[in-house]
Amino acid sequence: MTVSVDTDACCAMGRCAATEPEVFDQDPESGTVVLLLAEPPPALHEAVRLCADLCPCSAITVTED
Repeated sequence: MTVSVDTDACCAMGRCAATEPEVFDQDPESGTVVLLLAEPPPALHEAVRLCADLCPCSAITVTED
């Protein structure tokens, strides 16, 4: 799995960072998503997919390898 984020599309809701803080964080100034792990380990895949589904502005893209 590879994860990418579009910080321009991010609406700073923070659902991703709250749901999976090992993969996502928020910029302290803008509140937009910060990607911590572009290739998360398999144990986090389900949570990362959930983050992509929960994102109200579709700023998270998950590519299955």
